Amino acid sequence: MNAIISAAELADELTGNRPPVLLDVRYQMGGPHGRAAYEAGHIPGAVFVDLEAELAGPPGSGGRHPLPDVDAFGAVMRRAGVCHDTPVVVYDGGQGWAAARAWWMLRWTGHPDARVLDGGLAVWSGPVESEVPAPATGDFQPVPGAVPLLDADGAAELARTGLLLDARAGERYRGEVEPIDRVAGHIPGAVSAPTMENVGPDGRLLPAPELAARFKSLGAGEDRPVGVYCGSGVSAAQQVLALEVAGIPAALYVGSWSEWSADESRPVATGADPR
Repeated sequence: MNAIISAAELADELTGNRPPVLLDVRYQMGGPHGRAAYEAGHIPGAVFVDLEAELAGPPGSGGRHPLPDVDAFGAVMRRAGVCHDTPVVVYDGGQGWAAARAWWMLRWTGHPDARVLDGGLAVWSGPVESEVPAPATGDFQPVPGAVPLLDADGAAELARTGLLLDARAGERYRGEVEPIDRVAGHIPGAVSAPTMENVGPDGRLLPAPELAARFKSLGAGEDRPVGVYCGSGVSAAQQVLALEVAGIPAALYVGSWSEWSADESRPVATGADPR
């Protein structure tokens, strides 16, 4: 199953015999709440999902966007009309990070058919509406563990024995700036792999062969386990999505740097990528 869908493919599926459930997950860190943009106009039938309130738990020692309560997440998905045997398409404003977080949550909890609209609402040329739908309640029951998840110890181990990718901007990886978290730097042994390099100028993911070549140049290879982290487990989900498109399975460290750096006992590395 492909992890992404184009706007043209989505338009076709929405008029077909098995239209997907649509989730609108517009979110911008530090920006206005996505609900207002959703109510101003969204793809017809889409249900708004709040990243911070419904795709993450309260911030704390587990990071700024830790996993939400699984039962609560299941209730949100059922209210949105998600069923186990119904395809789901998730989109955001175009950056792809928030949509990928929702995609990853669905995959991790066992949904068999979740995809991201490649390029988000920015590439959608079809109709939009302001009416808030009231879908029939779905039957999705989340069962976590369908895709790999890392904790802090697992991320540290993977940095030593496999490939741990840091999806933040290079200057944050190197420790030159840190606008959000307690300390600047990166997990020792991690490789810098900024998420923005996964997309082209149009906001869509690069073609699969280009993504595969990129990740191979970063050290991904056969039988080498791969993991990804970022600041708080959101942009890293987009990197896991890009790896999936490239045919490379990867684990997500949800706590990411916000969890790692909050513990003063954990080591911090700075400077350029050692490769």
